[in-house]
Amino acid sequence: MTITLIVVVVAGTLAYSLRTNSPPHGHVSAATSTSSRPATTSTTTTTTPPTTTTTIDPGTLPQTDALPPADTPQFSANMAGLWQGITAGSVAPAMPAFFPQSAYVQLKTGIGDPAGDWQNRLVVDYALDIGAAHDLLGPDPVGATLVSVSVPEQYAHWIPPGVCANGIGYYEVANTRLVYTQAGVTHSIGIASLISWRGEWYVVHLGAILRSGGGEVDEPAVGPGYSAPSRTC
Repeated sequence: MTITLIVVVVAGTLAYSLRTNSPPHGHVSAATSTSSRPATTSTTTTTTPPTTTTTIDPGTLPQTDALPPADTPQFSANMAGLWQGITAGSVAPAMPAFFPQSAYVQLKTGIGDPAGDWQNRLVVDYALDIGAAHDLLGPDPVGATLVSVSVPEQYAHWIPPGVCANGIGYYEVANTRLVYTQAGVTHSIGIASLISWRGEWYVVHLGAILRSGGGEVDEPAVGPGYSAPSRTC
């Protein structure tokens, strides 16, 4: 009897210790009653493997001839990221809104190093323009709130392959307006050029298409501003 008693106590203590150190998720208090249970009681915990989400780079997929709408969840999220980049003065949050490098490599078959051109020219200009827009917001940039993004879809046009060193076609639209409020006043700035990839709009030129050097802001205005038809190619 003495030996049996020692085994029960040790087993009970071990069960309690195990449950104290590794309680089932969401049931922490269940461990406190373990010491009163028979030593032969066991608990089986079923663990569900975490869901793995795979993000596919859209630029690795073929282009389509879909005209992008201006109200997709992705476009709204991208514009929110662009605005975050402007208010913070940082290009990093704004990069999802920018035309993907892998898509640019597919597009610009007529130049020698499209990946380098994307990185060393387009992204550099994008960062400079974000800095210029940030400076435009003055001493309280985080006090500027994005209200709407007005894409002049009536001016969207198809750029066919073979133009401007492009091996594939795409839609382009110029003069989209970022409308924001600051200190109770409505203002706006433009996006010089959006182009399409697989039915979504992306920024390819923010402040200017033809540049004079340094960062630029496209048509800053008090009020929502206006858009006009324009073509880069």
